Formats: sequence, structure tokens, C-alpha cells
Amino acid sequence: MTDAIVTEGVRKRYGDKAALDGLDLTVGRGTVHGVLGPNGAGKTTAVRIMTTLLRWDEGRVEVAGHDVRRSPDAVRRRIGLLGQHAALDEELSGRQNLEMFGRLHHLGARRAGARADELLARFGLEDTGRKAVTAYSGGMRRRLDLAASLITEPEVLFLDEPTTGLDPRGRAEVWDAVRSLVGGGTTVLLTTQYLEEADQLADRISVVDRGRVVAAGTPDDLKARLGGDRIDVVVRDAGHLPLVAGLLPPGATADADRRLVSAPVTDRMAALADVVQALRAAGIDVEDVALRRPTLDEVFLHLTDRTTAGVAA
Repeated sequence: MTDAIVTEGVRKRYGDKAALDGLDLTVGRGTVHGVLGPNGAGKTTAVRIMTTLLRWDEGRVEVAGHDVRRSPDAVRRRIGLLGQHAALDEELSGRQNLEMFGRLHHLGARRAGARADELLARFGLEDTGRKAVTAYSGGMRRRLDLAASLITEPEVLFLDEPTTGLDPRGRAEVWDAVRSLVGGGTTVLLTTQYLEEADQLADRISVVDRGRVVAAGTPDDLKARLGGDRIDVVVRDAGHLPLVAGLLPPGATADADRRLVSAPVTDRMAALADVVQALRAAGIDVEDVALRRPTLDEVFLHLTDRTTAGVAA
């Protein structure tokens, strides 16, 4: 079996509001699968269903080879969950927290202690394992929280916006930890609103909007939907923006605040040479001309350009 997670036609309603409206999702084993979507798109609802925490109205959900509705206990034994908020006792040390989680999972005192030591070493927390969590930085707390979700060595790990509120250093620490997990064979489903995070970590991405998948593919596949490469021109005088837009290939857009004109191109180098020549001939002074790929931010905005008010989370 190659798929760690399969959902087919999953629907969940809260009164007259649809949180999920026919969610179809497939996650391959040993991969990181990113789930992106605006607030209220249904990401957290989907995670709660797949982790046996919430009943749904229609559809099929299978995780780690087991039907979630028919065999929830079997699913729970094979998964880990890192929610949006840390589930740590701050008065206990890092090691004591991990031991406590081990005992809650019925590992026994000796095995829980050994597993705590293994995880502290794995996440580079050996030197802080006996310090109270109150003394931990944000990145250290999140790594400890991630370690706690791995107490039972899960086949599938759900990360629901794992780096919310972390500074760039803390976020990078969590990214490194996730890469290490996947290298060891763990399947990771990641929900995030940080587009760079999905770009860095995910093998495949599903964009969810209004409770269903509206696009799926690798990060490069999704970027290609916006026409592949783009050329950006930053002018010195914002008054030149309309003229520059007329010199660029069809589909050019202007951003007055950034004094930027951007347009899709097919032949990268030919387009760059043509635009530079046209700008010189027109006598337009520019600060920068650059070729680039579309970003996931642009893809996200293009696919989810709507108001989410009134839709369940």
C-alpha cells in the first residue's frame, strides 16, 4: 500500500455552514504533504477528523491503512499530532514532560524514560532536558512538543500550523526536525499559512478552499499554473508604469507602491533581452530588471481570492 492517508468525499457541516464539502485527499507514504488554505477553509476540521477527534457526516477516511470510522483505536496507535498550541506542562522539565507522555501511552516507567532520552538527543535538547520548560525558547518548546508527538513512533504525523508565532530561527529548527523525521520514513501532513514553509518542506501540496481541494501538485506544478516564468521591472519614476506595462509581454500588471511591473514570459532569455532593449530605446530609467518563478504566495492568492467570512474553521 502506497498511500498513508486517503479521504474521499468527506463532508462536515455545523448547522447551515459547510466546514468540509467533499474533501478528496491522498497522501503518499514517507512524504510531506502540505495543506494550504485561508482562514476558515476547513484545514483544522480535516485534521481533527483524520486524527479521530471529530465525527463527520459523509465520505470515507483512511489513515495508516485503517478506516477511521470503523477502527479509530488502530488509527490512534499509528499517528501523532502536533496542534497549533503547545501541550506541555511548563513547570516540569523537558525530560519529565516526555516521560509523562510516555506513561500516558502506557509505555511503562523504564521504557518511557529511555524514550524520553532518545527524543531529547534526537532533537538536540539533551543539555536542556532537566530544565523547566519555562526556561525554553519558543523554538525549543516547539521541538519538545514535536518530540512529545513522537513518543509512540507514529507512522503518520499531523502538524497543524506547527511554527505559528515562532521567529525565523525557531521556524528553521522545526523545519530541520521535520526533514529528519521524513528521512526516517515518517509520513507528515502539514497544515500551514506560511507559504515559504510549504515550499521548503512539502513534496506535494493541496490547496483547500470552502472545504474542498481546489488545486493539488508539487510546488513547481502549482507555480506553473500562473504561466511559468515572470519578468519584473522596477522603475525609478512611478509615472512610467503604464508605458513600461505596454513594453512588456501581454498580461503585465503594475504595483504603484512598489513601482513594479510584472509580466509572464515563455522564452526567458529572449524576453529579458527584448525588454532591456525596449526600455533603453524608450529612455526609461529603471532600478532593476529580473526573471523569476511565480511564488506560492501568488498561487495561493490566485486560487483563494475570496472572502471567507462565515465559513467554519
